[in-house]
Amino acid sequence: MAEKKIDEISGVETTGHEWDGITELNNPLPRWWLYTMYLCILFSIGYVIYYPAIPLLTEATKGISGITTRGELMKELAAAKASRAGLIAKIEEASVEEIVGDTELKRFALSAGSSLFKVNCVQCHGSGAQGAPGFPNLNDDDWLWGGDLDAIYQTIAHGARYEQDDDTRTSEMPAFGKDELLDRNQIASIAEHVLKISDFEYDAEKEKEGAPLFAENCSACHGVDGKGNSEFGAPNLADALWLYAGNRQAIIAQVNAPKHGEMPAWNSRLGDVAVKQLAIYVHNLGGGQ
Repeated sequence: MAEKKIDEISGVETTGHEWDGITELNNPLPRWWLYTMYLCILFSIGYVIYYPAIPLLTEATKGISGITTRGELMKELAAAKASRAGLIAKIEEASVEEIVGDTELKRFALSAGSSLFKVNCVQCHGSGAQGAPGFPNLNDDDWLWGGDLDAIYQTIAHGARYEQDDDTRTSEMPAFGKDELLDRNQIASIAEHVLKISDFEYDAEKEKEGAPLFAENCSACHGVDGKGNSEFGAPNLADALWLYAGNRQAIIAQVNAPKHGEMPAWNSRLGDVAVKQLAIYVHNLGGGQ
């Protein structure tokens, strides 16, 4: 350490510290800065005394006030729960139609249903309920088991092909090719007829062979005109909406060895109130009947 001396230029005493010939001046801190620091120290001492602040092994010091952000949050949650209790009780007693007919209940159900959908349904149906291959688009008007409020409620409550629920929606299309009910040429001909009623390009010669095969094997569920039947969960084949894909190869694959999706029964998981809220939200997306 160099010897303290007076700097010739500034006239200020040095600290005696020197680095590569550079010496440090011993300028005192500004008084306003010192006072600010002292005030901060006093404030921190008061803060530690008044609020819970010092962590211990299993908890923190309580402080004089005993106020914690966790405690305040729990109070707010309790107040919010209490304010919702009356509405939830009304929803529990009302049918989905009665809920929709009450402006206040409907508004509450839509808000809650939106939150429930984001937590439980977006994984399959997408954040915008637009669906994906194998998962229905809930914004359109194509519904396997009906799109009115009661039908949507029933589907959400009991699921589709969910073995643990006795009231689940159930439908199963035969594997015409895999089970050797029809040969490859017959399946290809049926596919051409489906392309025709769906207003796609098709092979006219094969379609003539496929029309009677469709009437014999498929019309019992899908209807003679191919417009489906919600009682059986049979999709409409005459529109442009497809659960998997609407091309020749996909149709042949589905007739040969159909895919059968599954949806869980949400009533046992979320409760009846939540299912009603979800049904009203889904119906309100725009595709509900």
